[in-house]
Amino acid sequence: QDLRQVTKDLQAIVKKLESRIAALEVSGGSPKKVEQPISKKAEKGETGDDDDDDFDLFSDGDDEEAEAEKEKIRQERLDTYYAKKSNKAVVIAKSNVILDVKPWGDDTDMVAMEKAVRSIEMDGLRWGSAKLVPVGYGIKKLTISTIVEDEKVSIEELSDLIQEFEDYVQSVDVAAFNKL
Repeated sequence: QDLRQVTKDLQAIVKKLESRIAALEVSGGSPKKVEQPISKKAEKGETGDDDDDDFDLFSDGDDEEAEAEKEKIRQERLDTYYAKKSNKAVVIAKSNVILDVKPWGDDTDMVAMEKAVRSIEMDGLRWGSAKLVPVGYGIKKLTISTIVEDEKVSIEELSDLIQEFEDYVQSVDVAAFNKL
């Protein structure tokens, strides 16, 4: 018995909704009169005053002023955010690079080779410490560190510039590459 009654109530609700949809389609989507939403109690056949029934989702209320106020507050917050963001110092991406510069042989003047390598000057390039590391058979390689600004200095380009000293340099390898 209860199941049949609930089924009839649901069918009645569906018919009401279909008629509302048809009315909305005829009026072009702007409802003239909007019925209150159906609550769970009404679906079950219960009656009584419920505060949730007073909320109308489709109302054309005077929310324009509230929306304008919300938009104004939102815009102020965005302006404040962008002002703070623009005041921050720009972080410059830097890298610590250790290069192994290998000579042609044991008779290569390593001091002259280091001077030649350090003579390369570029914006965003700062040379660090250098040391001679034995490779074998009396041959030593120059291990030199440098700090580069990633956007201004290309390591590949720097290696090519070092290799242009053909009298001293056989090859250049990147021994370490660390972001700072």
